[in-house]
Amino acid sequence: HIGTMALLVAALYPIAVLAFVGFSQAFSPLPLCPTRSCASFSSSLLQSTSEDGMTTLLIGSLNRIGTDAHLILASQSPRRVEILDMMGLAGKFTQMPSPLDEEALQVELATQTISPEDYAKILAERKAEALGLHLKNTSDDVPEVPTFILGSDTIVDLEGHILNKPNDESDAIRMLQSLSGQWHRVHTGVALYKVSKSTEVTLVSSFTDTANVEFAGLSQEDIEAYVDTNEPLDKAGSYGIQGIGGQ
Repeated sequence: HIGTMALLVAALYPIAVLAFVGFSQAFSPLPLCPTRSCASFSSSLLQSTSEDGMTTLLIGSLNRIGTDAHLILASQSPRRVEILDMMGLAGKFTQMPSPLDEEALQVELATQTISPEDYAKILAERKAEALGLHLKNTSDDVPEVPTFILGSDTIVDLEGHILNKPNDESDAIRMLQSLSGQWHRVHTGVALYKVSKSTEVTLVSSFTDTANVEFAGLSQEDIEAYVDTNEPLDKAGSYGIQGIGGQ
């Protein structure tokens, strides 16, 4: 069965990790996940030890975000706004949609041999990069202080098959039927880019975090009733764990 809070943490926590660790690279001596996924970096997330043996708390960098550095969330997702707010970043970042043509990118990636994990990471990278390039080309919008752009994307992976947003209600029903009673994987790609007036748009770090999810068996009546709520129609895999789909 779907563990609502567990999946929310698995899907959204990587954003918090990358935002913390990415800014720490700019403001403290903490290495940026050099040998392992940032998602497994949680045990040392809130503190690090510098070369002189002093402990540096990453929370100490938060007050510099919005003044010494600017953070832009390249997403319209209210859930991703919520996770940054929960980190203590409420009012310290701006939210801007990426100009990336996601459908065109998905068509491009469909012609390539690529793992679902890499697929999610590339989507996140391209979202953040596209916004960075847009800001760079309209230089009046680039703040004088260093600007970090945070991009993220989540996909559903059923036995190696990527389930994007459904095309219509029939497609949503088909996806939910295929997920019913099955295990699948939810991949969240996260990317952090840096842009300023004097430098190029550069990738700071990117990674993919994965949650394993088991669906309960769903009756046809439940599937059709859920699709009738319209919630699945703009969700990867045709369900939203944070909404009715988390029942």
